[in-house]
Amino acid sequence: MAEQPTNRVQQEGSPREPGASPARPGRPIIVQKYGGSSVADVDKIGKVADRVVAAKRAGNDVVVVVSAMGKTTDGLLALARQAASAGGAAADPPRRELDMLLSTGERVSMALLSIAIQARGFEAISFTGSQSGILTNDRHFDARIIEVRPFRIEDELARGRIVIVAGYQGMSYRREITTLGRGGSDTTAVALAAALSAERCEIYSDVDGVYSADPRVVPDARHLPELDAAVLQEMAECGAKVVCAQAVEWARRSGVALYARSTFDAAPGARETVVRRFAPGSTSSTHAARAIVAEGNVVLARAPGGLRLDALLRAAGELGLGFRDLSFGPGGGAFVIPLLNVPDWQGAKRQLVALQPSLELDEGLASVSVVGDGLTATASPLSRFIEVLGGAGIAPRFTVASPLRLGALVDAADAAPAQRLLHATFVAP
Repeated sequence: MAEQPTNRVQQEGSPREPGASPARPGRPIIVQKYGGSSVADVDKIGKVADRVVAAKRAGNDVVVVVSAMGKTTDGLLALARQAASAGGAAADPPRRELDMLLSTGERVSMALLSIAIQARGFEAISFTGSQSGILTNDRHFDARIIEVRPFRIEDELARGRIVIVAGYQGMSYRREITTLGRGGSDTTAVALAAALSAERCEIYSDVDGVYSADPRVVPDARHLPELDAAVLQEMAECGAKVVCAQAVEWARRSGVALYARSTFDAAPGARETVVRRFAPGSTSSTHAARAIVAEGNVVLARAPGGLRLDALLRAAGELGLGFRDLSFGPGGGAFVIPLLNVPDWQGAKRQLVALQPSLELDEGLASVSVVGDGLTATASPLSRFIEVLGGAGIAPRFTVASPLRLGALVDAADAAPAQRLLHATFVAP
């Protein structure tokens, strides 16, 4: 069961650390997060520093969370796989050592941004995830934040400094360095915003917010200026990449407002997507699709009748595999394994089959979903969903339906045309 985020982390009556002092009263706190494309080189880091300084000049206390530069994380992962196979046989990199390695990427970004801000005449200080008080469970490579103790951040804000935090990382209760899975810097930012009672959390990337589909696949995708957190969380769970699902979960539970913006468009009135717990109109009785979302690189696992569910889940847990869309009964069942946070699927696959030989694994699939509100209020949306795919000769391997989502697993080659067809049917009219 997922840990429940805590909004304020200091319990009633518990002492602060020696020398701690609250952030300055009357000054709003803003948390900004910048993704890898925003800090890809020193020139871009300079532009980010200008944005941060502008927010400080506007009278805010500012906390900045940064990702690793560009494709640094992918490069470090490739090095880990290369080192793991140096003995001549394919091997999985140990997850603990992956966390030690991958957490270095964000540390480079945080230090460079702090240096750039100080070069502009403002005081700044950089912290790792553990120095920031981000405590996680003891899973490696895809840990979850269970508590935030931002005492050092509050102290530095009280001294008038801008605080730069390495995203994507924390420290487990066993004092081990952990990472939070792909998109984990978003989670760092929102968790800190909640713990600091920030006015808002601004998520900066190379896109100007959330769209009704991936514009690279669906040319007529629409920009969505406002969303409620529940719909965005469902979109993120199904593959939307603007804000990670765990971050939206924190925002929804803690009431933090998210502003998804483009780092590279600083013009007044630039487009953005504002995400709140309840967006305008989200409580109306209108049932509608909001977006089409796809996720590649997923696996369909089929279990025959007689296989015990507890044994299957235990095997998946031992290998650190996540799953969703579980359906199981006396005659067998199925579930979906997303591979986004699986560092070496082939190694995990061999071990999973060894633990559960009767399990069937279908690879080369993608998930395509319609996300909205009230999608199962009647049978009509699901009927149209199946009809549209079938009419184009796309045969789903697995279909799911919930009030917020209609989804299907299809061959990876069919994912792009399926998105365009579903967008034209459910969103474009």
